[in-house]
Amino acid sequence: MDRELLSGIKRNILLNPGPSTTTDTVKMAQIVPDICPREKEFTELMANLRRDLLRVVHADPQKYTTVLFCGSGTMNIDVCLNSLLPANKKILVVNNGAYSSRAVEICEYYGLPHIDLKFPEDQLPDLDVIEEVLTDNPDIALVHTTHNETGTGILNPVREIGELVHRHDAVFTVDTTSTLAMRPIDMERENIDFCMASAQKGLMAMTGLSFIIGNRSLIEASSEYPRRSYYCNLYLQYHIFETTGEMHFTPPVQTVYAAVQGLEEYFREGEDAKWARHTRVFEAIHRGLGRLGFKDLIRREWQAGLVVSILYPDDPNWDFEKVHDYCYERGYTIYPGKISDMDTFRLCALGAIDEQDIEKFFVVLEQALEQMGVAVPVQYGG
Repeated sequence: MDRELLSGIKRNILLNPGPSTTTDTVKMAQIVPDICPREKEFTELMANLRRDLLRVVHADPQKYTTVLFCGSGTMNIDVCLNSLLPANKKILVVNNGAYSSRAVEICEYYGLPHIDLKFPEDQLPDLDVIEEVLTDNPDIALVHTTHNETGTGILNPVREIGELVHRHDAVFTVDTTSTLAMRPIDMERENIDFCMASAQKGLMAMTGLSFIIGNRSLIEASSEYPRRSYYCNLYLQYHIFETTGEMHFTPPVQTVYAAVQGLEEYFREGEDAKWARHTRVFEAIHRGLGRLGFKDLIRREWQAGLVVSILYPDDPNWDFEKVHDYCYERGYTIYPGKISDMDTFRLCALGAIDEQDIEKFFVVLEQALEQMGVAVPVQYGG
């Protein structure tokens, strides 16, 4: 029956930064008997999911917990920033990209006191500058940054930033949406108090379920902080889980089953083997780009190993939308860049794919360039 149901589903290779390519077994995990999410069977499923997610980031269950939410990864940033800031304190956002800029926008919408510490999007944050800001602003209680700035693919030095944050007695929240369950993460070693992700990224499951993994005692302390949101309050959702085993409001039931399946497949593949596979894909992307003459935006040694941001070639026949459409019609999705002042596109090493998929993709990409009359290898001025 399963094979029959899936026989007509085309396998697309998603090279965008999420959602990622899924396995057939994850797709099928959503086809379950209807169940009320208040049933004990389902609350036990969520309890196991919460515990298992701790294992992904090597978090001690006595110190850390997982809180599930309905929504995309941006909800996690919203929840952490509005819930974990004490009264009369402020947030420091270490900002070198689009997703840290989103954290700044959340602060602005809530009216949260904050410092937007901006660095160039193609550069690493300056640790000396961060320490100087922390020293000059003792009222900073929370520092936020992004692990893999997905707009560029740059890997931020969260371990070093976290060490500075803790030296100044602040809480460190890190957007790990595009690294968790891909790059190995150890919360203690990386000095992270709260990390976060969504099921459609590293777990290679479905959209609609997000989660925050964080320090239990800090969540409980936040019960005394100003309440800035009802639906997106971290302590309230945590308290409901701890006292009832349920999500405060209706969970995305079928999506939870898919996430459970995705997590089972994660552990079956293994942390090291999965990261090795993503690395194979990443290296295959670079080989293909090099063969066609494309240039990276970010220095190779700064890249997270999951996203490659590529500069548009200087060719009058280059048209990203036409290249996208040509590849999309043949089962490959590429994605525009997310950088304020440069024209780029992105290829990502996420999802249930391997290097053979990338090799086949570059055959299609080269065909697209030839059909449009773009010179190969592609050319750059200067």
